Amino acid sequence: MIVLDANILLYAYDASSAKHERARVWLERVLSEDELVGIPWQTVSAFLRVTTNPNLPGQRFTCEEAVKLVDQWLQQPNVRFLAAGEEYWPLLRYMIVSGQARGPMVSDAQLAALTLEYGGVFYSTDRDFARFPKLRWSNPLD
Repeated sequence: MIVLDANILLYAYDASSAKHERARVWLERVLSEDELVGIPWQTVSAFLRVTTNPNLPGQRFTCEEAVKLVDQWLQQPNVRFLAAGEEYWPLLRYMIVSGQARGPMVSDAQLAALTLEYGGVFYSTDRDFARFPKLRWSNPLD
């Protein structure tokens, strides 16, 4: 399973970003293939928070436009939204302690734990995810 970080989605939908074209092409490809794509709720909320904030640089959307994009992802037969299950807390505890995740890094630990729970590979441009043992991750824009 491919598990998506918000930064991949943000680049794919922000035409003003230098990474836009690579992210858009990569995202369109994975959304149209058969491999499962997991989108954590944290990723969805980060995407909505950033893309609807008119005070941030880059392309911004109305609330209606942003939620329509999320609806379009879910309409793909290979896309699933990911929520924490029964193994989440032990995995999160492990990620926090072993990855020394403090402060804002706890959010990254949450994504790492969720990815492990679903047996996926986390796709992000954020190299901080290398700190989490056992997490398989990749930067598709490298």
